[in-house]
Amino acid sequence: MHTLANDYQRSRIRVPAPLLTGIDAKLHSFIGSYSKGGYNIVMRLMQEAHDIDAMGAKFRDVSEAELHRRVDDLRDTIKRRKKGYDAHIGEAFAVIREIADRKLGLRAYISQIAGALALHRGYVAEMAVGEGKTLTAAMTAVLRGWIGLPCHIITVNDYLAGRDARWMKALYAACRVSVGTVLGEMDPEQRREGHHCDVTYTTSKEIVADFLRDRLWLGRLQKPERRQITWLLGRNAEVERGLVMRGIHTAIVDEADNILIDEAVTPLIISKAVPNDAFVEACRYARDIADSMRSPVDYRVNRKYKDVELSPASKEMIAQKVSQYTGRFRGTGGYLELVQQALNAREFFQKDEQYVVQDDKVVIVDEFTGRQMPQRTWRAGIHQFVEANEGIEMTSPTETLARLSFQRFFRFFDQLSGMSGTAKESAQELWDIYELPVLEIPENRPCIRRIYRPCAFPDQESKWRAIVAEIQQMHAEGRPLLVGTRSVKSSENLARLLSEVKLSYQLLNAVRHAEEATIVAMAGQRGSITIATNMAGRGTDIRPGKGVAELGGLHVIATECHESKRIDRQLFGRSGRQGDPGSAQLFISMEDALIKRYVPISVRTAVKRQLAMRLPGARRAAMAVTRMAQETAQRVAYKQRRSVLRMDTWLEDSLSFAYKEIV
Repeated sequence: MHTLANDYQRSRIRVPAPLLTGIDAKLHSFIGSYSKGGYNIVMRLMQEAHDIDAMGAKFRDVSEAELHRRVDDLRDTIKRRKKGYDAHIGEAFAVIREIADRKLGLRAYISQIAGALALHRGYVAEMAVGEGKTLTAAMTAVLRGWIGLPCHIITVNDYLAGRDARWMKALYAACRVSVGTVLGEMDPEQRREGHHCDVTYTTSKEIVADFLRDRLWLGRLQKPERRQITWLLGRNAEVERGLVMRGIHTAIVDEADNILIDEAVTPLIISKAVPNDAFVEACRYARDIADSMRSPVDYRVNRKYKDVELSPASKEMIAQKVSQYTGRFRGTGGYLELVQQALNAREFFQKDEQYVVQDDKVVIVDEFTGRQMPQRTWRAGIHQFVEANEGIEMTSPTETLARLSFQRFFRFFDQLSGMSGTAKESAQELWDIYELPVLEIPENRPCIRRIYRPCAFPDQESKWRAIVAEIQQMHAEGRPLLVGTRSVKSSENLARLLSEVKLSYQLLNAVRHAEEATIVAMAGQRGSITIATNMAGRGTDIRPGKGVAELGGLHVIATECHESKRIDRQLFGRSGRQGDPGSAQLFISMEDALIKRYVPISVRTAVKRQLAMRLPGARRAAMAVTRMAQETAQRVAYKQRRSVLRMDTWLEDSLSFAYKEIV
């Protein structure tokens, strides 16, 4: 039943505090250092988990009817927030654990109970790969579902959102909690149905898009008191027709570091195509000018910040050509920007790295996950210039209707928590931006993964030869291999090299992704070779096949470092799950993309020479250079994320008369 209270919740958000600066920021960071999951906090949490484990014994032999009666009592107590209700949380988790055992055949480990407690209390729980984060999130979501306020579980892709909801459905049903999904291909009615369940599984992109679309539909009726007038006038059905969400309150974010940190740089934009022949014509003219320009004579390339700087002479040349141009798009300043964007597209946007071409369309590839993002386009002419570079007809530009960064959106939630296998590297940023402390949950079984010494090479050719030799050796031993690459181009190159030496493999990247879960799940079988970009393995366990453990388990090869250390650790974490044997090794060269972008050419050249001559200490120097590059990349990315958040704040302050109507 829709009530005024429910209607108030529909557009209510927690207003995030502005980012602190100066001494206030330092004090806030100090407080975060104290609360970011110290040893004592973790030990207290583990003790509570052991107590819940012991409490669970009394439910092992109770009947189904009695268990369901206890569920009803607990749900009523927690929903009404009766005095002392928090004292029943431990018992509630014990009951939920028993139901999961009976309905799903999954009895939560101590580590999973501790993780669920951490989520319930607003932490980011770092849990190793294979520790069962899906069940952990579901146990917490049941409690949130009992409260009756909107609860969303945010995953990294539609597949995992649908899979996890189906997998946990029997648990939710037995706990008297409805569960739904909101996926990319759904129509508005299906989305409305998914959002109106007690617990909703979806992705960050879908929930932010629905949030913005609802705000656009409401317009000035975002304020509850204005909507009350429509109720009195009997026009509430008219308002309801275009809305899909019932509001936001609780978010449990899977792969929290990826969603809250990596994806936070790019804002989600609701836009519509606006035919603009004059702009497209101007883009063609700007590209013609850019085609005649060469670096470093006409412009300088800054690879660190992915930008180009025009020389004074080239600016004069552009102004002269524009003065003779008779097209409809006028203004030298506008053309300077367009030419610069055309050069950016040429220098920094490469096929099978930043994008792929499918069905005569440019499809963006997420650099962190390796996944396609077919609904997204680059702004300010970049998309049109990339299309032109590929010989594809330029599409019309889009008009922005609403814009919101993921960073700002997730700060709207009253209750925010998350899980990840690699959160500790981002602990400070998670606290500074979201006030989320990170807790490292002890593993259920000790990790015995073996990390081999990294191998360093002067150039790409020698590195790839060594990787192929390593694959041949491991394959001859019968061990399964997962080979991680940074880009589609690299994965396709390795596939070609393996074909030349007559080795069969499975290839998983942004172009070949249809059977992702099946390919990843089979990657642990004896003798298998799986080549994959960053998308591999998110949420899918790689279980060792028969006899694999005796051979040493799954062997992971990283073919180069990523800009974030966390992504390297995620890849290594695919082996050695739940105490299984496994190993991992890193291969780098001084021609890798990370090194070329962030290390001065003089340093690269010196280390490259040392490696080529096999001088003592060369490998150590190469690793030092790689660490320096990663640290620089992470600082640059952090500054970009802070800039996005400052832009949101600036928009709110500068356009408060209109912007607050959207967010």
